[in-house]
Amino acid sequence: MGLKNTRAGNYPEWYQNVVSEADMAENSSSPGCMVIKPWGYGIWERIRDVFDEKIKETEHENCYFPMFIPLSFFQKEAEHVDGFAKEMAVVTHSRLSMKDGKLTPDSKLEEPLIVRPTSEAIIADSFSKWVKSYRDLPVLVNQWANVVRWEMRPRLFLRTREFLWQEGHTAHSNAAEAEEETKRMLDAYQDLCENTLAMPVLVGRKPEHEKFPGAVDTYCVEAMMQDGKALQAGTSHFLGQNFAKSANISFINNQGQSEYAYTTSWGVSTRLIGGVIMTHADDDGMVVPPKIAPYQVVIVPVIKKQEDSDAVMAYINKLVADLKKQAPFAEKIRIKIDRRDKASVDKFWEWTRKGAPVICEIGMRDVDGSKVMVKERAKLGTAEGKQIVSFDEFVSTITSRLENMQKEIFSKAKNRLEQNIRTDIFSPEDFKKYFSESNIWIEDGKPGKVAFVRGKWCGDPESEAILKEMKITIRCIPFDQSGTEGICLLTGKPATMDVIYARSY
Repeated sequence: MGLKNTRAGNYPEWYQNVVSEADMAENSSSPGCMVIKPWGYGIWERIRDVFDEKIKETEHENCYFPMFIPLSFFQKEAEHVDGFAKEMAVVTHSRLSMKDGKLTPDSKLEEPLIVRPTSEAIIADSFSKWVKSYRDLPVLVNQWANVVRWEMRPRLFLRTREFLWQEGHTAHSNAAEAEEETKRMLDAYQDLCENTLAMPVLVGRKPEHEKFPGAVDTYCVEAMMQDGKALQAGTSHFLGQNFAKSANISFINNQGQSEYAYTTSWGVSTRLIGGVIMTHADDDGMVVPPKIAPYQVVIVPVIKKQEDSDAVMAYINKLVADLKKQAPFAEKIRIKIDRRDKASVDKFWEWTRKGAPVICEIGMRDVDGSKVMVKERAKLGTAEGKQIVSFDEFVSTITSRLENMQKEIFSKAKNRLEQNIRTDIFSPEDFKKYFSESNIWIEDGKPGKVAFVRGKWCGDPESEAILKEMKITIRCIPFDQSGTEGICLLTGKPATMDVIYARSY
């Protein structure tokens, strides 16, 4: 009952199979866009709810800004525009009219409007109105919104022309406070990825040529997928005074002098779901960490005789009621009883492909013996994947069962990451030979054919051409620098900086 394609056989097609068979999303009739279906959107809701709580704990407030941004706002910041120009969607007309039986654009706008690719420009305009004195700072806001970037090669969750995201924007009276904010939210993203998504990440700073357009510094969290490629899971940008100067976000400081504010921005998107898929899914489908599963426990009634229906459902209803008593109000266990008129084996495999953490099949045999048939998705195919336990044991251990599952899923991914960072490549020749190989699926955390390399980089601009030729990227400059001397793996020049090299999505 596995997927049509396997990770080892055809990784890109396997990814598409997972999304389809887990019923998470589909390509829309609107080119390059996706329909996020209930299971996929339910995962996004869980990510959103968990991180929204973190945002509010750190004293940020949610708000909303327009998705249409005047072109003139972007023209104020040339570097920023250049970074997004090829991806921008532009509105030039305000209505349609019927001509010769066809709808055609009418009423050309005086000024084109850009459909939001990111919100720095429009939010900076609002900040310039809100901020007049040092007493108005800091401004700490966030919005949950959609974004449009005209991707040429869309892939569900990873790259689509419209996607969902969270973007935080702040303004501060001094650089030190803004930089502290940038790193604080980077830490929040690491916590989200590792403790909620069970997806281990590397943390660091982007090199100059990989920075967010218009930023002074860009910091990132980078995850390793099962084919050894990197996925940028989140970014946090210290924008300095660049956007403040272009939008005139100025204030009177406590010495009575006028100066420009220091701003930050930071965001994650529905791309995280693609990262969760490629970190945890297997050849049977999706594996969803319990903390983000729309339903953590799915109960499939097994009713072979109609006269058994009432007894089985009464037993299941009592089980559900007792399970919900095992957690605090704010953390009630999310449970689904699958009452559909379908064969129980078909329902089991549907939930297996969706990656529901715990799937219980309950029939009259379980009712008579006060038992529960428990199948843990992450352990499917192992001796521990299928258990028959007593009613009371299942109820009393459900919280620890889900907690342990979350930890085990993270541990498996962490092991994969740690075992697939090469630190023993010291020359450009060996480096090029290593990346001349193709990526393959990394089995059970064992070293794969090609994954990450941690090695030296001299920072020479000429190395960028080598990167493009090899089709690899510098994912980040890790914070934990070794301080040792060595040879740049791109140019062969002396170098002291450690970086992470990888192919990427």
